[in-house]
Amino acid sequence: MTPHSGYASGRPGFAELFGALPVAVIVIDPDDRIAHANAFAEQLLNLSERVMRGQPLAAILPPPAADDRREGGFAYYDAEIATPHGPKIRVDFVEAAVSDHPGWRAITLHSAATTRGLAQSGGGARAASGAAAMLAHEIKNPLSGIRGAAQLLGTGELTTLIVTEVDRIAALIDRMQDFSDTRPLPIHGENIYPLLGHARRLALAGFGRGVTIEERFDPSLPDAAINRDALLQILINLLKNAVEACRAERNPRILITTAYRHGMSVAAAAGRPRTPLPIEICVTDNGPGAPADIADHLFDAFVSGRPEGQGLGLALVDKLMRDMGGIVQYAREGTPEMTTLRLLLPRATL
Repeated sequence: MTPHSGYASGRPGFAELFGALPVAVIVIDPDDRIAHANAFAEQLLNLSERVMRGQPLAAILPPPAADDRREGGFAYYDAEIATPHGPKIRVDFVEAAVSDHPGWRAITLHSAATTRGLAQSGGGARAASGAAAMLAHEIKNPLSGIRGAAQLLGTGELTTLIVTEVDRIAALIDRMQDFSDTRPLPIHGENIYPLLGHARRLALAGFGRGVTIEERFDPSLPDAAINRDALLQILINLLKNAVEACRAERNPRILITTAYRHGMSVAAAAGRPRTPLPIEICVTDNGPGAPADIADHLFDAFVSGRPEGQGLGLALVDKLMRDMGGIVQYAREGTPEMTTLRLLLPRATL
């Protein structure tokens, strides 16, 4: 089975039709190796088709209840699969023989995935617009008082930090007054490490006091295509969530890591070119993770695992990441198992 770019008549060929399918699809050859994967499958499994092609199916997507697989077809509903290269996924796994191609099979994965990104509508983020508008008005008024009080403290590193943060928050609230604002963010090539360092210092000076926040960085990481204020807001939200999640542990620990992921890309929409997202930032904590019943909906507005939580923080993270052309993912991974929020961003144009 070989993709065709199109028929001579101008009608779409296999590649276009395959890429436009609104569900994750993987095609398996008679040797049980992956031959093709569409954009939705790439996003769900956190791997590009180029990386998956030729790999044994079990190495990329271990089939649930593998002993029950039959030559003519197989279906397993509401299956939780621990993928080797991404988060656990909960899907309806359907495998069927490909007619006229003996030994070939197609697998479809139907999922309310924990990944939010370019191929999704972001309805959860838009649903928060009313609440954000009301909160913005109430929050903005006391900010000028906080700024003035900080200036009365005199000069010093702490005063500068407070004033800088108040000014940044005021600017962010201007945009949050319409949570579903569709205006494009100004994007520039930036070194992410000063932002990571600033976010870590803010955490340790305030809400993260007493929690160990470690760094494990790739020193050769190139500049990312980002909006500085948006990425800083995302990092602060993720660090605050991580602190609240792990503070009850005996040794609360947060790890910030960066890496360059070759081959990672997603499609902006069906039939459109893939966008490489090689810049990875992970915020990992040793807390218990999200309750199982909300793990698939963490990026929806008003969904929170804490009784006092309002469920707006991760919805905003999701929106800002999409505004920058990136995606955010939730996963429970590692040994011992820890919670990871993974940011994937485009590289700056050279």
